[in-house]
Amino acid sequence: MRIELTSIFVNDQRSALAFYTDVLGFEKHHDIPIGEAAWLTVTSPEGGAELLLEPSDHPAVKPYRDALVEDGIPLAQFAVDDLAAEHERLTGLGVVFTQQPTDIGTALVAVFDDTCGNLIQLVQMK
Repeated sequence: MRIELTSIFVNDQRSALAFYTDVLGFEKHHDIPIGEAAWLTVTSPEGGAELLLEPSDHPAVKPYRDALVEDGIPLAQFAVDDLAAEHERLTGLGVVFTQQPTDIGTALVAVFDDTCGNLIQLVQMK
């Protein structure tokens, strides 16, 4: 068994696609129109599961995401090999970090705002 797909809710699929590809460096994998939305996924050039950029219009999404953001809880976690370098690169591109790189013992972590309604954690395992 393996994870093939996971999803995050985004306020606007096109803006999310631009952020996740142009800023984070993911690659568009699927962009299939489904009514006014799309089956829109990105993947890492390093491989792994697809990430579905899912519209956030379901009524349960807003209170769920608002509560997570208010409590500073990331919705997703992405692994990096060098957190300091990635933090510097993303900061240079204007990404806002809500938690600066922090040593938590077994890993280094940082959290940023993905501009699409989510907090995302970066982790570098030691």
